[in-house]
Amino acid sequence: MTLSAVEKLRRFYDPFEGEDNVLILINADPDAIASAMAVKRLLWRKVSSVTISNINIIKRPDNIAMVRLLGVDLVPLKDIVKDSFNRFVIVDSQPNHNEVFTEYPPHVIIDHHPDTGVSAPFVDIRPKYGATATIMTEYLRAAKIKPSSKLATGLFYAIKTDTDNFVRQTLIEDVRAFQFLYRHSNLHLINKIEQSELTIDFLKYFKIALDNKRVRKGHMFAYLGPVVNPDICVIIADFFMKISSVNWSIVSGVYSKKLIIVFRNDGLRKHAGKVAKLSFGQIGSAGGHKSMARAEIPFEALKEVVDYKHDKKLLRWIINKVEKKAGKK
Repeated sequence: MTLSAVEKLRRFYDPFEGEDNVLILINADPDAIASAMAVKRLLWRKVSSVTISNINIIKRPDNIAMVRLLGVDLVPLKDIVKDSFNRFVIVDSQPNHNEVFTEYPPHVIIDHHPDTGVSAPFVDIRPKYGATATIMTEYLRAAKIKPSSKLATGLFYAIKTDTDNFVRQTLIEDVRAFQFLYRHSNLHLINKIEQSELTIDFLKYFKIALDNKRVRKGHMFAYLGPVVNPDICVIIADFFMKISSVNWSIVSGVYSKKLIIVFRNDGLRKHAGKVAKLSFGQIGSAGGHKSMARAEIPFEALKEVVDYKHDKKLLRWIINKVEKKAGKK
C-alpha cells in the first residue's frame, strides 16, 4: 500500500515527544546538509532541542561555502556528548554506510540510496528518487510549511547537485520539488556556492591526473596517489566526463589508508554501481547509482591482491578489474 505524504509525515512524527533532545547525524554533503536542515525545521517547537552533527570533516570548498552562506549550525561528532540526546535521526545515509552510525541506533532513517535492509521505528528509503532533499521537500509541503529562503536554497542546491542538473537518475517528483523550491530560493547564493568548487591546493591534482591519464575505448582512468581529500577524485571524475569522447571516468586516490575509486559514466550504457560492486565489492565496500559510484578498499585487503605502493601496477590493476566487469554489465 502506498502511503500519502500526509500519512508518512504523521508516522515520521510518531517517535518524537516534546521533551526529546534530537541528534541528526549526517555524512555531510549538500543533500545531507539540506535534508538535515529540513528535519530540524519539521521538528521546530515539537521537541526540546535539535542538533545537527557531521561525522566527517568537511573539506570541499563548495560544501564549506554552503554551510557558511546558509548559516547551518553543525556540531562535529567529536564534540557531541551522546548521553545528552535520546532520539537519533540519520538522513541521506544508512547505518551500515559508516561504522560510526552504528553507535547511534536511529529512531528515524530517511534516504534515497539503495535499501540495505535497515530497521528503525520510522524508515523512509526511496532509491528511485534523485535526492533525499526531494523527499524532505514533500514532508515540508505535507506539513504546510513554507521554507525559509535559506532552507529552500539548500534543498534546491541539493537536488541540483545530486541529480547533476537532472542528468542523473531522476523522477518527476524531483522535478516538482525543484520547481516548488525555485520560487523560494536565493539564486545569488546558489551561484556563490557553485563557484566555490576549488582551492589553489586542488589544482596540482588536475596536473597529476592529466599527466597520468589512461584512455581506453571511451574509458578515462587516472590515479592521483595520496590526496588531501577524497572529494578531489569526485571533482576530477566529473571534469573528465565533460570530454566529448569519454563515456566512463574512473579516478582513484589514496586517503586514510584506503584506496578510493570514484566512478562516473554517461548513464546510457552500463550501471556504474553494479560495475563498482562486481569489480571491488569482494575486497572492500562498493556500490552506487547508474551513473555514479564509489569503492573504498582498505590497505590491509589491497596488499593481498596488488602492490599498492607501485603506482603503475595499481592503476593497471584497477583498469583490468573495471574493464573486465564493465564489459559484462
